[in-house]
Amino acid sequence: MAEIIFQSRLDAKRFYNHIHMYVPFDSVENTILLNEDQYIVKILNDSFSSEMLNKVKTAFNEFITTIKRDDWFRDIIKNHYLFQDEEEQQQIMEIIYSILEGQREDLAVFIKANHQELSFIEAAVNHIFQENVTFSFDSLLRFRLRPYFQILEEYVEIAIDEYKMEQEYQMFIQMLRDFLVNREPKMDTLHVLFDEEIIFYNEHFIEIKRGELIRMIDRKLLVNHPVYVDSVSIAPLLSIAPTSIFIYTNDPDAPLLRTIKNIFEERVTVKTYGALRNLKQSNSKMDSSENHA
Repeated sequence: MAEIIFQSRLDAKRFYNHIHMYVPFDSVENTILLNEDQYIVKILNDSFSSEMLNKVKTAFNEFITTIKRDDWFRDIIKNHYLFQDEEEQQQIMEIIYSILEGQREDLAVFIKANHQELSFIEAAVNHIFQENVTFSFDSLLRFRLRPYFQILEEYVEIAIDEYKMEQEYQMFIQMLRDFLVNREPKMDTLHVLFDEEIIFYNEHFIEIKRGELIRMIDRKLLVNHPVYVDSVSIAPLLSIAPTSIFIYTNDPDAPLLRTIKNIFEERVTVKTYGALRNLKQSNSKMDSSENHA
């Protein structure tokens, strides 16, 4: 028999209900008991088949690594890093989920843990159900699974760093949007080619040379925000403040393009390289026709 003592009635009930998902109801009634008053779950594993015992182990392992894991993530965020605002906590949790689900490989590389290092949880669970033991769930975590908490702390630390960077990024975007407010456009339409280098064209598809672009740049941008404002792309765009920006690229997910779209929003239209070639050819033909006329 394994007797697991929890510190709260809620955890005891949650574990009891979770294990019920793995073991048929009749079996639960006869061999898995819940004492709500003392927060105890008793597992009479002597009567289990090996298959049923494996299901119980899986349920217990999953309770630790999924259900309680999220509680501990939130506890670290709130009590260690002092993020008290629930909306902020949720945004940090969403970053953690994105790492866990493999959506943020750029952040996952900073996590030292791997699946082998998590095997000690499975080993601890196996040990519990091999012997007739009574143990405190919280003591198990504190003394046997401390390395697991260190892994969770890694995830939280990386997610909070990313959250802070995203907050700074949003402040940066808003600052540049504010710069655009009531700014008179120097051109109605601007065409920009994103290739190995960035090339600007006016509405007639005539290239704007680098020297001319530099003369157009508002010096306040570079003086006030030298770290954040790219003098090759963002500074000219902000200074010209065109009504419409057509960007031609074969990499629409490029970070710089994402930033430009966030700043200029509905002013930006993204197209492929081929679209620029076709437009330039069409414009060239129109000019030729006009000249012949």
